[in-house]
Amino acid sequence: MSLKVSILGIGQMGKNHLRILSMLKDVVVKNIFDFNEVELKLLSAKYDVPYTLNIDEALQDVDAVIIVTPTSTHFDYFKLCVGKVTNVFIEKPLAETYAQAQEIKVLANENGMFVQCGFIERFNPVVVELKNILKTTKVINADFFRTNRLSSRITDVDVVVDLMIHDIDLALYLNGPIQNVIAYGNKEHGLVAFASAVFKHQNGSLSRAIASRMTEKKMRSIQVTTADAYIDAELVRKELQVHKQSSITDVDDSYIVSSLKQQIEVKPQEALLVELQSFISRCNGDQSAVLPDVDAGVESLRICQLVLESIENA
Repeated sequence: MSLKVSILGIGQMGKNHLRILSMLKDVVVKNIFDFNEVELKLLSAKYDVPYTLNIDEALQDVDAVIIVTPTSTHFDYFKLCVGKVTNVFIEKPLAETYAQAQEIKVLANENGMFVQCGFIERFNPVVVELKNILKTTKVINADFFRTNRLSSRITDVDVVVDLMIHDIDLALYLNGPIQNVIAYGNKEHGLVAFASAVFKHQNGSLSRAIASRMTEKKMRSIQVTTADAYIDAELVRKELQVHKQSSITDVDDSYIVSSLKQQIEVKPQEALLVELQSFISRCNGDQSAVLPDVDAGVESLRICQLVLESIENA
């Protein structure tokens, strides 16, 4: 039996979700919802799916809902799902504020709902391989870099909640709970446009994150120092290199220094496709995968709040 899904919001990400869900044979897009009827009609014809301007109709008789509306509306749309839908996917961030995210968690737990937060980088094939490598070694430090020029569609959110939140989630995912935050930043037009943060994890390791939209260059990378290697992960080009610690060999009173660089093969796959396939599997009862659930969404916003507070108090 196919899973019936409605999509709320048909902006750029909403269109991407619709494209992917339309390809999955075990999914039926029951409705796409928005207030832009012209765009709804075009997408309805292109993908042969129904559309509606009525939110109640969009939430009727569905197994899951994808919320891809502006961040400021996530909380209100989620509340409309309570009591009507069991499975809800919310694009990151989970909500506009940490307090709203906490309330989403309470409502989800009280009503037996599964909520997945759209941390797509967890499904980047480079991150998948990096996670596997780090299972067998101790992380000393992880550096996260994420830069992008301000998008015309982002006008109401700072760089911490817009960009850095991805790397905050990855830091938590790869290295566990964070116990201390120190951050500095710069503002443009009243919003933080550059942020640099240091996180001390409970396991003793460090993570450092830089997020900026004050540059034209687009960067998405992670560099990890472990007890025996340096790992370079390039998330845009999908490249992963492991530099093993150098060894010194004494041969006839001459010293030979050698090191090993490994290029790890990364499977070509679209992160959004894998992300939505994982969500659909969870909706169908498969609980084997560790997904970015409501707890991940709440914790990432808690750390975002600490970063912003640290910047204000610096």
